[in-house]
Amino acid sequence: MSSPSHIESEWLRKLAQGDEVAFTEIYHQYWKLLFSVAANKLDNLTDAEEVVQEVFADLWKRRAEINIQQSLKSYLAAAVKFQVYSLLHKKYRQRLHEQDMQAPASISVHVEEQYDLKELQQQLNQTVAQLPERCKLIYELSREKGLSHKEIAQTLDIAEKTVENQLTKALKHLRTSLKSFFSFLY
Repeated sequence: MSSPSHIESEWLRKLAQGDEVAFTEIYHQYWKLLFSVAANKLDNLTDAEEVVQEVFADLWKRRAEINIQQSLKSYLAAAVKFQVYSLLHKKYRQRLHEQDMQAPASISVHVEEQYDLKELQQQLNQTVAQLPERCKLIYELSREKGLSHKEIAQTLDIAEKTVENQLTKALKHLRTSLKSFFSFLY
């Protein structure tokens, strides 16, 4: 990964100060590329457009606190990929929910077990949400999307060792957090 170019550094400096012209320049420079990235992964152009708009809205909202170490282009592309995977995950969960609603009542799980499972899922979601952004993205790509370390490294343009380190960090955090949850249940 390369560091931000001189012009990107200048845009980021101005953006952090709330310069709307710099934001507009960034938007015009990268919008088509980011839309292409999103559209290649989604089957719906409206969804792709919304993902890109969400990334730019987040960039503006967090402009004063963002610290980009790699190129702005790489950062925005990774943010789009994260939003795409989040959207795909959300749609997947909606489909599962719809299937559950159509399942016959005779195969429902015991109410107490269902409650414990729901509580565990909530705790897991909260714990994952607390992870640093890159760590969370790598965890979700690995555990929820089933991508291999190599696929994640290629998708995010990072080293496989970085993927392994981030997953180790995420799993250690999850183990620590969920250990207290399990002791609470029993």
